[in-house]
Amino acid sequence: MNPKQLDLIERAGLVFMKLGVRSVTMDDIANHLGISKKTLYNHFNDKSHLVREIISLRIEKDQSIVKSFAENSTNAIDELLQMSKFVIGTLSSINPTVFHDLKKSHPDAWQITVKHRWDFVYNQFIINLQRGIKEGLYRKDIHQEIYARLHVVNVDAIIEGTVFPWPEFKFESVFLETCRIHIRAIANEKGLEYFKTHLLNTDK
Repeated sequence: MNPKQLDLIERAGLVFMKLGVRSVTMDDIANHLGISKKTLYNHFNDKSHLVREIISLRIEKDQSIVKSFAENSTNAIDELLQMSKFVIGTLSSINPTVFHDLKKSHPDAWQITVKHRWDFVYNQFIINLQRGIKEGLYRKDIHQEIYARLHVVNVDAIIEGTVFPWPEFKFESVFLETCRIHIRAIANEKGLEYFKTHLLNTDK
């Protein structure tokens, strides 16, 4: 991917995340980026191609950031809190229609997000569970696969919007509560004490 194409993907991504995917045309994107539609089509075959590239790049960057939390966090609970703050910040900056638009109008791009959750997110949660057990903060009897699957299913439910429809339920509010539930379920007494003193606060 050349620098010009990368720049277009990043800038177009900001437009889609702010305005939604379905309602924004290639003409709109060209106007927002200050380029001709011909220039845009020189880099992308069609809107679906552009959307796939945007989602792929965003996920690649998100994965890099999430991996850094494991390296820079004090312990497993701190890692989860950092990840949760990041996800909440990300969700709050995305137009709620984006996920629905992807699923309905851009199934290829939607499948990239599904694969991301069931591969990367799932595995990162497993790694975090193992870390927490090793550090003596999580219960030793945790069924790791069940909790990892529950975590991904919860994320799916938030994004799908069927169980928690927007705007009645804000993405970030639901994710915050599910994060608290998960930590309280997997932490032992020592972990719960740490969690209470470092309670996730989105106002900070």
